Amino acid sequence: MNVLLLGGGGREHAMAWRLSESLLCEKLFVAPGNAGTSHYATNLDVNPNDFPAVKDAVITHNVRLVVCGPEEPLVRGVKDFFKNDPTLKDIRFIGPDAEAAQLEGSKAYAKEFMAEFDIPTAGYRRFNNDSLEDGLAYLHTCATPIVLKADGLAAGKGVVILNDCGEAKDELKAMLDGKFGDAGSEVVVEDFLEGIEFSVFVMTDGVNYRVLPVAKDYKRIGVGDTGPNTGGMGSVSHPPFVDADMMAKVEQRVIKPTLEGIQKRNLDYKGFIFIGLISVENEPYVIEYNCRMGDPETQSVMARLSSDFMQLCLETADEKLGSAVVEIDERQVATIVLVSGGYPGPYEKGKVILGIDDVESSMVFHAGTKVNENGEVVTNGGRVLAVTSYGETFEEALALSYENARKITFVGSNYRGDIGFDL
Repeated sequence: MNVLLLGGGGREHAMAWRLSESLLCEKLFVAPGNAGTSHYATNLDVNPNDFPAVKDAVITHNVRLVVCGPEEPLVRGVKDFFKNDPTLKDIRFIGPDAEAAQLEGSKAYAKEFMAEFDIPTAGYRRFNNDSLEDGLAYLHTCATPIVLKADGLAAGKGVVILNDCGEAKDELKAMLDGKFGDAGSEVVVEDFLEGIEFSVFVMTDGVNYRVLPVAKDYKRIGVGDTGPNTGGMGSVSHPPFVDADMMAKVEQRVIKPTLEGIQKRNLDYKGFIFIGLISVENEPYVIEYNCRMGDPETQSVMARLSSDFMQLCLETADEKLGSAVVEIDERQVATIVLVSGGYPGPYEKGKVILGIDDVESSMVFHAGTKVNENGEVVTNGGRVLAVTSYGETFEEALALSYENARKITFVGSNYRGDIGFDL
């Protein structure tokens, strides 16, 4: 069976690796892919948000399964496009429809969903330009730190945590004034929860579900979780504080009510649910939903997934996940992300990357890379590469990832030296 994977980041490189291993995968195409995915698949110069171009690729290459990696096409309605097109409606598709994708596409939608189905989360209020004065007044009643979230998609950078009410007021004005574009046309002001975060990944066919390996990522650019948010600077799997008792709570209080809500709202959801959680005094609270796998968690999760990933995708698409078996590698995994100088602010592209071939006993997943006209692998994004390693402990896995990250160089290269510091 021919497969099309939409996306071009580190998440997609890791997914392409696992899909390509399956005997069920005849030919794999990635749109647009990167310099790394080309080792496992044929890259197509197709923007995942250009639905007619995606359709042409599916027809041209006789694709029978489409897996959507990033969130933006899902929120824009690529699944609906397939459902409503007579020539595409029978193509198996992994990803929710546009309404279900609002669980990620709108923070306010997700909060209302959690309130309706009694899923534990932080208290909140929502404001737009018409209610700005109410929002400014509300900030005076908030205990610090104050959490401000752009309602829409902001590439993982639309969350700001501030310790000063005055700064929070300035930030609320800036967000509503377009700091994050249309994503900030509405802002959710959320109570701050003190605890440690982790990520749970679920595959669902809309009724049944299976839990994939659990991970923890690190969003801030700086050591000690300082500085602005990024798309993710590293991840570990399995975070040791997420024990069987915690996972039992997550299943009962979060996963099952989430699936109940999906069914009661009659949402078309065949794909991944990424649940961002925080453990507060050993009790789980939902920070956010994502309608796809995370990045850089996927690099660690795919490394620990021993089951045939394509088989799981087919069982998801065919509503047969109830009989699926998820096998997990018991080794620990750690991922270190190398980013461009200046990221998450402005950065330059086209820097030649050296040392990838010197990496031993680790996997290197490409994200923002491409091959230039001289055949050299160069930087092509903010997050450039991820080095992923196994270990008997996560400390051992981290040590190996750092050892190999030091072998890779490009002008402006940067990475956090303290992934896993809080574990």
